[in-house]
Amino acid sequence: MTRIEFSDNGNTAFEKLLGHNPLILDQWNRLEGIFWRDTTLDSLLLEQVRRAMAFENGCEYCMVKGGRPDFDPAQLKMSIASGFAELFCKDHRAIQKAHFDMLKEYFSDREISELCAFIAFIHASQKLGRIFNLTEEYQQHAVTNMNALNKD
Repeated sequence: MTRIEFSDNGNTAFEKLLGHNPLILDQWNRLEGIFWRDTTLDSLLLEQVRRAMAFENGCEYCMVKGGRPDFDPAQLKMSIASGFAELFCKDHRAIQKAHFDMLKEYFSDREISELCAFIAFIHASQKLGRIFNLTEEYQQHAVTNMNALNKD
C-alpha cells in the first residue's frame, strides 16, 4: 500500500501520486520527456544509468521496470556515466573535480550538464517512489520481479 492515496490524475502509479497537483504532474512529465527525447545523450546510456540508480536508491518500482543494468563494462562511456550516477546516489558531496575530469574524457560540457541534470531528476523520482512505497506490484511495465532480482 502506498503511503498516500492515488489521485485521479495520471496514467501510472507514480503519476497518480504526483497528480494531486496536476500542474506539478504536467511539468514533471514534460521535463522527463525532454530528457528522453531532446538531449544529446543516447537513450540506451540514459536507461542504463536509470537502472543503476534504481538499485542504489532502493526503488522497487524502478528496479523491476528494467531490471539490472545490462551493458558490457568495456563500454567505457556507459560505465563512467553509471559509476558517476551511483556515486551521486551514495554521496553527492563526495564528487570531486577529478570525477568531472574523468567525465570530460568521454563527454562534452553540454553532455555533462545534461547527464547531471538527468541524474538529479531520476534521483528525485526514485526517492519519491521509495518514500511513497511504490513497490513492484504497482509497476505496469515490469520486466522482472524482486524475487528474481534478489537471486542475482
